Amino acid sequence: MTEQPQVRFFLGANSPAGFYSLYDQLIDRSRAEDYFLLKGGPGCGKSTLMRRVAARVEESGRAVEYILCSGDPDSLDAIVVPELGAAIVDATAPHVVEPKEPGVLERYVNLGACYDTAALKSIRGELREAMEGYGACYHRAYRCLRAAEEIRADLRSVLITPEVEARLRRRAEGILSRECKKTGGEPGRAVQRFLNAVSCRGELCLFDTVGALCSRVYELWDHYGLAHTLLTTLAAGAMAAGYDVIVCPDPLAPERILHLLVPALSLAFVTSSSELPYEGKRPYRRLRLDAMADQDALRTGRARVRFARRVVRALVEEAVEDLAQAKGMHDALERLYNPHVDFEAVHTQAGRIAGMLLEGR
Repeated sequence: MTEQPQVRFFLGANSPAGFYSLYDQLIDRSRAEDYFLLKGGPGCGKSTLMRRVAARVEESGRAVEYILCSGDPDSLDAIVVPELGAAIVDATAPHVVEPKEPGVLERYVNLGACYDTAALKSIRGELREAMEGYGACYHRAYRCLRAAEEIRADLRSVLITPEVEARLRRRAEGILSRECKKTGGEPGRAVQRFLNAVSCRGELCLFDTVGALCSRVYELWDHYGLAHTLLTTLAAGAMAAGYDVIVCPDPLAPERILHLLVPALSLAFVTSSSELPYEGKRPYRRLRLDAMADQDALRTGRARVRFARRVVRALVEEAVEDLAQAKGMHDALERLYNPHVDFEAVHTQAGRIAGMLLEGR
């Protein structure tokens, strides 16, 4: 039997303004039943606990949504079990989550209790030394991303005119007339998730998630940021027709839409470029949005556009190097902590939480 791809997203982004959080959208609190907030420092087993709970839940036949860490995509920041209205989240900085209905919905899980405090005190100096310069790496990365986005915004201002935006809206309306027949029900709702991240491993897009949720994919070939206008119109139209949507912002410009998923229609609109091409199965449709940019501006400014794209690429690569350096420091810190963590206690907590979720306690 073919293994189904996991549904994976990011809820945080390394952005030009710093860490950008969507963790307030992890779970719909009005429909939620259980929300576990994990507290504890580096290396205490938060990601380990979530993976063990997720494995137990999947063994029971229920789907799990995985939220990856944007700084280190090999680490988990949260899991969601939609069927049970449940979630578990690493509620520590930078994605701090505080309870609104403590004891009713949210429950704290203190993994800091799994530390051997006496042993850690003996290596206090090494722990401090391991993190020297950690914050500076992130600040440098954010400065590079800020410069990159300023250049991208300048290009958009030249290549996306009101006439171009009008053409994009008309194209979106044509797609809506074919794909989004009105349900006759209440308007749909939107939830935001990042599919992309600027991480220690480079720029990533979780294209497997698109295939896990949608069988029909419109690939939008776009190097200049034209997809936002098209996707904004599509999202509004799909919701007006009664469909819930997943809006996926651009990490470099979180106010702009990069992808759109309409799971009820098994329909996705995915932005693709030569730097980060769509890697899923053959798309249902392919739209070359580049051809809709202001062609006069492209012809007269071709050298400027090429230069700007090279500079943006170099700035993003520099940011990735800084994030990789920060990741190395964090790994060294976790190696110091790990021998002084009671992982049997972590595993016991994971089993207890999995039992509570699956047995409705």
